[in-house]
Amino acid sequence: MATAAPQPEKRAVPPSNDGFLVCGLGSLGQNCVANLKSFGVPVHAINNTPPDQWEMPELRDLIDHLEIGDCRSAEVLEQAGIRQCRAVLLVTQDERVNLEAALTARVLNPRVRLVMRSDKQNLNELMGQQLQNFVAFEPTQLAAPAFALGAFGEELIGYFSLDGHRFQVVKQRLEPGQPWCDRRQIYELDNSRRRVLCHTAAHPDAAAVAESPSTLFYTWLPDTLLRAGDEVVMIDCNAELRALYSDLPVRQGFWQGTGRAIARLRNWPSLRQSLLGLWQTGAEQQLRRVAIICGVTVIALCLAGTLLLDSNAAEDISTFQAFLYTFITLFGGYGDVFEALENFNHPRLVQAFGVLLTVAGAAFVGVLYALLTEKLLTLRFEFRERRPPIPEKDHVVVIWLGRIGRQVLAMLQDLEQPVVGIAPQAPDADVLPKIPLLTGNVTAALAKANLATAKSVVAVSEDEIQNLEMGLLAHRLNPHCRAIIRTYDQQFTDRVAQIFPFAQVLCSSALSAEAFAGAAFGEHVIGLFRLYDQTVLVTQYELETGDTLTGRLLSEVAYGYGVVPLWHQHQHQPGKIMPSEDARLQPGDRLVVLATIGGLRRIEQGHLAPQDWHIHLEKTFTANALFDGAAEIARVAGYHLGAAREFMAQLPGTLPVPLYRHQVLRLVRLLTRAQVKAQVMAPQVTGSPVTDPPIADSTESQSSPLG
Repeated sequence: MATAAPQPEKRAVPPSNDGFLVCGLGSLGQNCVANLKSFGVPVHAINNTPPDQWEMPELRDLIDHLEIGDCRSAEVLEQAGIRQCRAVLLVTQDERVNLEAALTARVLNPRVRLVMRSDKQNLNELMGQQLQNFVAFEPTQLAAPAFALGAFGEELIGYFSLDGHRFQVVKQRLEPGQPWCDRRQIYELDNSRRRVLCHTAAHPDAAAVAESPSTLFYTWLPDTLLRAGDEVVMIDCNAELRALYSDLPVRQGFWQGTGRAIARLRNWPSLRQSLLGLWQTGAEQQLRRVAIICGVTVIALCLAGTLLLDSNAAEDISTFQAFLYTFITLFGGYGDVFEALENFNHPRLVQAFGVLLTVAGAAFVGVLYALLTEKLLTLRFEFRERRPPIPEKDHVVVIWLGRIGRQVLAMLQDLEQPVVGIAPQAPDADVLPKIPLLTGNVTAALAKANLATAKSVVAVSEDEIQNLEMGLLAHRLNPHCRAIIRTYDQQFTDRVAQIFPFAQVLCSSALSAEAFAGAAFGEHVIGLFRLYDQTVLVTQYELETGDTLTGRLLSEVAYGYGVVPLWHQHQHQPGKIMPSEDARLQPGDRLVVLATIGGLRRIEQGHLAPQDWHIHLEKTFTANALFDGAAEIARVAGYHLGAAREFMAQLPGTLPVPLYRHQVLRLVRLLTRAQVKAQVMAPQVTGSPVTDPPIADSTESQSSPLG
């Protein structure tokens, strides 16, 4: 548990115009401070009382200025340096306090960015429309996907939507005999809908490793041959879940389904069994069975009466008129046809049969009224549909239906994962009506939830001790079950994860804090997920003149900052999924990337990794290769087309453009296809630096923090 600490000394507010203010030093606030300090920026803080516990012992020394008081007070905000701050993070547990403090901060500093904790969705949207430079988050909304994906299994890692497109991050271990094994190189897996994020070789000693500013992305070489046992993490767009690598049968076409239906109709034993199954319903369907018997009886009597009247009628009575006499008699019109029956042969027999028809019709009408009454009562008194039954195996058990529990259930249902929820009290009828629920004693409900055959258990109550208890109980009943435990204290999280390695322990505050910290710098965090014990943020940038991204090729952004571009949209143009690395960013562009908190920090500070790889071109094999090779160099390297053609005319030579290793390897592949002989040159330890080349249509400005 966190240890008590005395109040740190109040320091003078540093004369900085780029500071960040955190209001509220609870678990979320402390994690926000830690993430902000990783950017190397001044961080001030306000708390209504001296913090009595710190989740990280060194955290109190990271705060540049701590003010004790009410963050809604203008005087307290002034003393905390609100006028020198670039952004204010309002993360107390009281939403009213956050809102009042946000309004006061905006009055004192109209240019400050406001990042507020709130779960009032409508209010957040209205505030965002009225206040510029404002964003609001609810920590549970940010953390819920991590719990849902942890319960889903190891294959699906991330899942989010962007402009109507569904993205999913999937991890796959290659099995022997798979089409990719020993046939494909890593770069061949990339296409217009898919990107490779990570690659882990089955035999790391033999695998080539590339230097990358990110510890997750681009640490592999694109020309590495895939082998059995390798682990690949990819992101797909608009793909069916596990469609690329599952053995699920292909969906049947229309004519195939019709043919199978006709074949089933021809199979009399199977059809007979189906009819018997339809007949053998439960006791609650007895009235329906009576209705079926009555209906069959009425049809038989109607046919028999028509034949009887037709055979005994006078010559001028048609078969249709005989049917009408039968139908009228059956439904209570015996008096209307009594005299007409005197003209038939054997009138006493025909009249006696008419009486039988009248009695049968009365019984049929009574059954019909009873069936309609049952339907009306059902619609009147059944206020909600019956929930589906509890799954028997391979399902996820979600304990506690608070905000995060409901979101986890909804997301798993969207992923077509069988689930069951457990809550002490029954929720409202409109809460997840299509999901089976168990209410009452939580421990007793676990046995009814078929825990012995469950896939995962997610314990997300407000009490982290209870969550740990449920996780341990689930592991005892089913050692093969994945236990996902929600916690609130980072020290407690680390200790539980260390002692119980079978459990996946997630601190919701730590997960959400990275999104809050990223939003404080002006980025819009769309979602997040966990990958190899790191939090990956789906972050959107709106580029402005002077940004550290403006004017750069997407390849420079990807390999220089260690992020993965997912979406690029020029102003007033449709967006592109998995955009080309050769696109150049311009002011007004919209860019969505996958990045860790370290990647966001590198973009904020403009810290590009050095470009120190070169390419040596020896000769061309055809006349067209001269022009095709120059075009590829201009496109991939950003070299001016005229300078590229002049360089190609003077081969052999080394291209005077330093590139990243992934860029060089891709350019060599493209030049080889264009009939140009080229080879990669590794960075030189000694030697004169290569001069900067002319850049085509570049308006790149000096690196400066994103505003």
